[in-house]
Amino acid sequence: MDLPNISFREADGQVFLRCEPAPERLPVDSAALHTLLAQAGYGDCLLHEEAIASAAHDCNTQQSPFERLLAQRSDATIQVHIAPDEMAAEISLSPAHGGKTIAMEDLMRALAEAGVLFGVDEAALLRACEPGVCERVLVARGVKAEDGRDTVFEAMIPQAVDRVPQLDENGLIDYREHGSIDSVQAGAPLMRRIPPTAGVVGHSIRGRVLAPRPGRDEPFAAGLTGAQMASDDPNLLLAAVSGQPVRVKGGIMVEPILRVAEVNMATGNIHYDGTVQVDGDVLQGMKVRASGDIVVKGMVDGGLLEAGGNIQVTGGVIAHARLRAGGSVSARFAEGAHIDAGTVIALDDMALECELQSLNQIVIGAASPTRGRMFGGSATAMMLIKVPLLGSAKTGVTQLVLGANAELQAKYQALQERIAKEKSIEENLEKLAKQLTAAGDPKGLLERVKASRVHAVQVWGQSLVEQVELEKQIALGRAAKLEVSVGVAGAVDLRFDKLMARLRQESGAGTFCVDEQGQVVFINTSGQALPITS
Repeated sequence: MDLPNISFREADGQVFLRCEPAPERLPVDSAALHTLLAQAGYGDCLLHEEAIASAAHDCNTQQSPFERLLAQRSDATIQVHIAPDEMAAEISLSPAHGGKTIAMEDLMRALAEAGVLFGVDEAALLRACEPGVCERVLVARGVKAEDGRDTVFEAMIPQAVDRVPQLDENGLIDYREHGSIDSVQAGAPLMRRIPPTAGVVGHSIRGRVLAPRPGRDEPFAAGLTGAQMASDDPNLLLAAVSGQPVRVKGGIMVEPILRVAEVNMATGNIHYDGTVQVDGDVLQGMKVRASGDIVVKGMVDGGLLEAGGNIQVTGGVIAHARLRAGGSVSARFAEGAHIDAGTVIALDDMALECELQSLNQIVIGAASPTRGRMFGGSATAMMLIKVPLLGSAKTGVTQLVLGANAELQAKYQALQERIAKEKSIEENLEKLAKQLTAAGDPKGLLERVKASRVHAVQVWGQSLVEQVELEKQIALGRAAKLEVSVGVAGAVDLRFDKLMARLRQESGAGTFCVDEQGQVVFINTSGQALPITS
């Protein structure tokens, strides 16, 4: 196409149209100017459409020469986007318009100028470079530091008794009766300690080194009775004596085992630093005290048993027998007995006129889901009392208390007093530091006072963490419940901490608990919640 007296010139990448009047020239429109620009080699430049339309009009109407900017060359552009944490970089590319296109080396240079020195993905750069246009394509990624693994203790004897019961998400202890004493011989491997790892260093895309948290180093617990480290391997724990393996925090100890046929007047009372197994009965008036577990294959007929660990009775507990265990107590049944457990009381059949107290739960009738029952006496547990049939019309009032834990409350009260003292110490040290700062410090006490205050704050902070954990444990008691799988008969006084409910009517299977409104309710098997009126 040829339009007389219309030409183009380029200056600093800008393309100008120059037009002089020409009466014989055919009318000019925008399409004609687009064609002329393309013929002149400016078709791929950035065209200013409004200016082209205006210039076409003026070419037809202006009677004097004029010049107009219609287009310009522009190079392709690169934008580098750095994530706030400097762990990723993205690029955005805009295409060239008659200017310089982007090459791989341009991308590498742009990243380097932005400070991206690590984790560049060259394959991603090539993919972005091919079309020459993209929006926020990930081209560099940092590597996060990998924290080290804490010390791991692997038991090599899975049958070891665990003296550190763990609560599940409902605040209940996962109780499983062992029923017998497992033993190991001297020299047997007990536990392997896997040392912590240092972790793996990470890097930001700008090359900043990210230090990992090293794993927490924990040695075998000190004073593991009956156990010793292998002479050629400080991470291997061996049995030093033959006995019962017991899992504790940071290790396994081995308790010696005393085995007797029966506890009677002929044997006398037993006081033993370890575990005691009685193959027969414990008779009236006899005492067995052990720092470990006590296992009785027969009955406890009026005797006294005290164990630092668990008490397991294959038969029944009768005739005003008294059992007290730091861990759990299990038996086939109990009648007229007093049982106190640090974790769980589990009776296979029934509890008749007994006084039962457990810090976590009481389960009665697990082996007799239709015949199991509890009537008369009392039972106290923080989280759960579970029994098929509760109460009897032929006995007096059966008393149950749930949601209360005297031991935790005592710990909490003592902790509150300790926190108050620690806070007072910190405040006094702060006042002293301010006084020394204001009045001068001729004896050089200020730095020591500041250091003492820092230590006091740390001690106080640890106590506050302990308080939070203790409050969580106490709060679990609000979810306490009584489960009856057959029903309630006779008179039952049921107390949830300070809420009292007197049950004087028979009911079927269901659950007694405290609802969100703070009222004692009975939830039947249909899921219907019925308020209990005292």
